[in-house]
Amino acid sequence: MLRHVIIGNGPAGVVAAETLRRADPQAEITLIGDEAEPPYSRMAIPYLLTGKIGEAGTYLRKDDGHFARLRITLLHGRVTAIDSGRRTLALADGSVLAWDRLLVATGSHPVRPPIPGIDLPRVLSCWTLADARAIAASIAPGARVLQMGAGFIGCIILESLAAHGRQLSVVEMGDRMVPRMMDEVAGGMIRRWCEGKGVRVRTGRRVVAIVQAGDALLVSLDDGETLEVDALINATGVKPNIDFLAGSGVVVDTGVLVDAAMQTSVAGIFAAGDVAEAIEFGTGRRVVNAIQPDAVEQARVAALNMAGQPATLPGTFVFNVLDTLGLISASFGQWHDAAGCETAHLLDEARYRYLRLVFNGDRLVGANSIGHTEHLGVLRGLIQGRVRLGGWQARLLANPTLLSEAYLARGLAAA
Repeated sequence: MLRHVIIGNGPAGVVAAETLRRADPQAEITLIGDEAEPPYSRMAIPYLLTGKIGEAGTYLRKDDGHFARLRITLLHGRVTAIDSGRRTLALADGSVLAWDRLLVATGSHPVRPPIPGIDLPRVLSCWTLADARAIAASIAPGARVLQMGAGFIGCIILESLAAHGRQLSVVEMGDRMVPRMMDEVAGGMIRRWCEGKGVRVRTGRRVVAIVQAGDALLVSLDDGETLEVDALINATGVKPNIDFLAGSGVVVDTGVLVDAAMQTSVAGIFAAGDVAEAIEFGTGRRVVNAIQPDAVEQARVAALNMAGQPATLPGTFVFNVLDTLGLISASFGQWHDAAGCETAHLLDEARYRYLRLVFNGDRLVGANSIGHTEHLGVLRGLIQGRVRLGGWQARLLANPTLLSEAYLARGLAAA
């Protein structure tokens, strides 16, 4: 009977545990989480802060007896070290746990930039349920809030911070909002949309100092401007949780390096989710793709291999769908301009609609989209399917709205 241990009880860890139980009915499965909470989704926290759901609504499995019925042991603890030779791991309380197959699904943690004052009490993150409780308790309706960072995570939490009449400002050091997801046109449209909703946005700026001033914070920007706010939310990005792997023999870079089976450099140790650095679909580059759909697919592949059922990931596919104060935007694949690529654009500034397609030869390889929600599934299908468009490429260059017709003509035919 194999002993499967999973470090991390987020979406990747939970899906891996459930997949292992289906694949290996007799195995011993232990799921370790370092927060004193049931397994939950961080992506649900903004909905908690807006009052759309309660804390139980963030839980990944709503039935209290779910894990017990599957004979999955939930263990609360923080892993401090892994001994790959002895196949054991050490926990912060001094206990040691043996394993035959190990999955690292430890996710990531918020980056705390080296800014004077970053550790003051009213400088908060929005990453855990504990963070959500702190925000709800300390940021009253009407409070002046500064959010530092307007990337993917920052834009997700905008609505929750703007709720209840809070006066919200955003500072982003990039030249546009969501610079790692959107081109200049799209990033500018998202900024105008937010400003139209009453959010003050400053791009190309950074916070250089935070000082306590009575009950308020004085926040200095790099251009000399000073803002007085009641709270500051740090949303400057996240980094994989890999420090505990030091000395384990598991090779890491930005994240844990894995192969197509999601196995690390040490046989029997796998990784999945925000901590894994996998091969990117279409480019062969290694990337950490911190999105939940990819995390759970990586976890499924890892779990099958842990159970002795060969499976591979065809490549981690970078795509993001974002709701920013009601404006839906998306990016897929290799959306950056690249040598030898052609692009097609469709822009309606007044209606906040934008579509940009990137072609390499007669294949669609990337896209940016705002407002065109009807095309999201087709875009993903054409790119991930590596569909040869043939003569349809010229039609799409002339009229990007013909995506569905192109998919019916070429994508379904290829499938």
